[in-house]
Amino acid sequence: MLRRAASEGIGTAFLLMAIVGSGIMGERLAGGNVALVLIANSVATGAALSALIMAFAPISGAHFNPAVTLAEALSGHLAWREVPGYVAFQLAGAYVGVGTAHLMFGLPVFFWSRQPRAGAPLVFSEFVATFGLVSVVSSCERYRPASLPLAVGGYITAAYWFTASTSFANPAVTLARVASDTFAGIRPSDAPGFVIAQLTGAVAAYLFFRLIVPVPGDRTSEERAYDEEEGSHPVHG
Repeated sequence: MLRRAASEGIGTAFLLMAIVGSGIMGERLAGGNVALVLIANSVATGAALSALIMAFAPISGAHFNPAVTLAEALSGHLAWREVPGYVAFQLAGAYVGVGTAHLMFGLPVFFWSRQPRAGAPLVFSEFVATFGLVSVVSSCERYRPASLPLAVGGYITAAYWFTASTSFANPAVTLARVASDTFAGIRPSDAPGFVIAQLTGAVAAYLFFRLIVPVPGDRTSEERAYDEEEGSHPVHG
């Protein structure tokens, strides 16, 4: 358990380094062009996330996200007794990642964000972003496990652009970005709404996936046809 939790911690730390560090670098190089900063931030985050999932998935599953951990526990892919350890290391790793990114760019280790991210549209965006993320993870786990790293990285890169909130989609990421008064930051008063929307989106995605996908062993004709064409894929659970 400690080995898996430590994997979640170090993976989440590097994810936050990518998010915060690329935001800082983008701001310094973009000359005030926010679109260029967002391009740098989204591409760096998506690429890092894909690489980190490839590296750490064999050890812990590479959740790096309490919302994904919650969905995995609801699905029976992770024992509930392991959830607190996963979440604790994800949160700790997130703050380590933020502090490390700040130090690399000569900033204070932690300083409260003043970046406003308030309002119903942004909160709803976080619900949508997390619903989509958990759906991608759930479907790829069942049908295309080898494609999961690229699928998740690609989805997050795209979601930066099609959601008003720039797709945090992760409670650990949200809470850690409170401590970064940079491009990637979020005001402390805005974080609770994001976290609630993210957890709600994860549960909604789990319930939706249960409705549209049969239980293991109960294959539909479409799934059997897919297996015959593409080869069988491992089923979790």
